[in-house]
Amino acid sequence: QAQLVESGGGLVQPGGSLRLSCVASGSIFSSSFMGWFRQASGKQRELVARFTWGDSPIYTDSVKGRFTISRDDAKNTVYLQMNSLRPEDTAVYFCNGRTRFGGLDYWGQGTQVTVSS
Repeated sequence: QAQLVESGGGLVQPGGSLRLSCVASGSIFSSSFMGWFRQASGKQRELVARFTWGDSPIYTDSVKGRFTISRDDAKNTVYLQMNSLRPEDTAVYFCNGRTRFGGLDYWGQGTQVTVSS
């Protein structure tokens, strides 16, 4: 059964905003560093943002100051607020849970984000 389910993707104009959501199973959410990756057409999947030890977030340089990762522990949900979107942000965005011990990765099915006028 699906253990990570994303939502919130879509088409947005440059400069616009979107918020992605990812609902995780309780066992994954509580044992993993939750984060977001993206994969543009013809490119490798890359880390966008993730929580690390102490719930400190890290971001890839290209989204710093524009994207914010957050979480709601009561809902087993992690969010990615994306502001000031650019065409180069166009990609399939994947929710990820990496277990704190063992480094096992769980992935969602992905949600398409397209930034275009």
